[in-house]
Amino acid sequence: MSLIKKNIKIATILPYKENYTHAKASAASLWVSEFFKKSKYNKTNHIYGHTKNKDYLTNNYYNIELANIKSKLKSATREYINKLIKKFKTQKYDIIEIHNRPIILNELTKKVKSRYIMYFHNDPLSMNGSKTINQRLDIISRVEKIIFVSEWTQKRFFIDIDDKLKTKTEVVYPSVNLKKKITKKENFITFIGKLNESKGYDLFAKTIVKILNKFPNWKAYSLGDEERRKIYINHKNHYELGFLNHKKVLEILDKTSISVVPSKWDEPFGRTALEATSRGCATIISNKGGLPETSNQAIVLKNLSEEILYNQIHFLIKNNKARKKIQKDSLKNVQHIISSNSKIIDKLRQESLPYSNFNFIKKKIKILNIYNQGQKLNHRLYNISVGKKFSNGFIRNGHDVLEISDRDYIRNNRSLNFLSIKNTFQKYLIETFKNYNPDLIFFGHTKNIDHETIDNFKNINRNLIVSQWNEDPIMPSLEYSKDNILNIKRYSDVVDHTFITTHPDELVKQDKNIKNTHFFFVPVDQNIEFFDVYKLNPQKDLFYAMSHGVNRAVLKEGTEDDRIIFLNKLVKKIPKIKYDFYGFANKQPIWGNNFFRTLINSKMALNLSRGKPTKYYSSNRIASIMGNGLLTFIDTKVKMDHFFSNNEIVFYNSINDLSEKIKFYAKNDKLRVEIAKNGKKKYFQLFNEKRVAKYIIDISLGGNYNLF
Repeated sequence: MSLIKKNIKIATILPYKENYTHAKASAASLWVSEFFKKSKYNKTNHIYGHTKNKDYLTNNYYNIELANIKSKLKSATREYINKLIKKFKTQKYDIIEIHNRPIILNELTKKVKSRYIMYFHNDPLSMNGSKTINQRLDIISRVEKIIFVSEWTQKRFFIDIDDKLKTKTEVVYPSVNLKKKITKKENFITFIGKLNESKGYDLFAKTIVKILNKFPNWKAYSLGDEERRKIYINHKNHYELGFLNHKKVLEILDKTSISVVPSKWDEPFGRTALEATSRGCATIISNKGGLPETSNQAIVLKNLSEEILYNQIHFLIKNNKARKKIQKDSLKNVQHIISSNSKIIDKLRQESLPYSNFNFIKKKIKILNIYNQGQKLNHRLYNISVGKKFSNGFIRNGHDVLEISDRDYIRNNRSLNFLSIKNTFQKYLIETFKNYNPDLIFFGHTKNIDHETIDNFKNINRNLIVSQWNEDPIMPSLEYSKDNILNIKRYSDVVDHTFITTHPDELVKQDKNIKNTHFFFVPVDQNIEFFDVYKLNPQKDLFYAMSHGVNRAVLKEGTEDDRIIFLNKLVKKIPKIKYDFYGFANKQPIWGNNFFRTLINSKMALNLSRGKPTKYYSSNRIASIMGNGLLTFIDTKVKMDHFFSNNEIVFYNSINDLSEKIKFYAKNDKLRVEIAKNGKKKYFQLFNEKRVAKYIIDISLGGNYNLF
């Protein structure tokens, strides 16, 4: 269990144009002040902003004086950021919260060491610093949490970004204090907001004149202002009150019977609508942006027009009983309450600073690596175990790794009831997770982890990243691939990333629903592929080894696939070549140390995979043959020329081309040695265990890293 720091020091940064005063406070300032009052960290939370007024909303506010507000030559934003950086160099904070300014986040994270939480009160795609996909991915990588004021703003942020990256985000709505009972309502119809067309004030203006003419015992109020005013209402029963402080606005809403919020633009949330319903108003809203999320009691206009708005107001005035029921239900069913949502914010702050996350600060993480270690097989697969190479790479990059062999655990603890041991394994995983508290769970080729178990992991550690890997082929020509795709799909909705050894485009062709997929090349390992065959004097010319599945030690009787057909044709074309093939012509597969002893006795090797040649896919054996310095032949359709040149590997385009090249290089040792040596060097340069492991970690944690 993680220890949580009790006295968290928090700096909250407002946009410098946000006026944190009673007279001029708008949405972001009200949010900060109201949640501050209910927070258990209100004694250690300082709020920073800029204003010339002095009637601050709370006494924990620190004003940043700016000289360049009206300057056309100097940037007020830059001055604001620089002064904040200077302030935070001396005044240390555990968490820095930034509201609505991605640019400030970008600059502060470069200069000030802290944990960051980013708040979006508006459409992220409309803000400098979060408009592009890369900018938003960068924000995810820089922060502990991102908080959105509505699901709409959250969805906007994740346009063209994988939803699995939402693990760092939360929706916390602007909220209100509960009012116990409804006050006496007057015949008031109220509009609150900017008096412009985007807020729908033109519709309100045209509609309200007709309403007031029809119902002379009703009055209308407009609360708000607009610098470039174009719309005016001329009626004896209409009163324009201008911009009022928040307290006065609530007092008017207490008396209002009908509140109208007819926005034409996509409101990020719609605080006015929330406050109106919470004060027992019959509230009419448009369906734009996050407005429908404000209340489940508001009347939502699916289409916005003068006629529709008029008819709805007319209905509420004429139907006294229906209007009062809506008012009563609105007061009774307020969705977003300050007291409960402030607890959510405090919890998110706590989760941003668990002591167990010290490894992120020093750039070293803890990894739970779950794969089949092959204890049942007496570890005869150690040399081709990708899971083992991953662990080696993680450790050599300075990370900590805990390994679990899922199949071995279940086999070693098997009882008569398979379901019972499967449940026992889930408990084992969860308890191990609690004790170790990893930052990354990485697993491959398993069916033994329940989705519910992964959910438990994420509930324990909200920062957890989960990735899976699969080294088997994905190609439409191979029947086995259908099962393999199902194996990948089993976890694709619950993992953050999937790594495969075939080009991801091949997977998309067969299943478009599997997202966030990345290619990885089978790694070589400095302690496993350590032979330099090109320096030796092998007695054989050509090596090839295949099996009918790595879990089988012997061949399946009566099984013949495309590889056997290919090899039968090939050997007839190279009668003078000393070939050493295994898993072929009743010659059983070889494993472990025997594999190496045989491998190093051949000058060259054929890299032939089952199924039709497919972009980037190669059997695991390519690491063994190229990594140990054998000259390697591979079909040109596999597209290995994207990684290796003709001076590093030999490409063939047909069986005749292959046979001629085998005969040529068998006679030309000098050229064969040069290409084999170059191939090994390039393989270790591009795809060694440390580099592949770093690639997997960087991608899993939301970074960008090119494997080749």
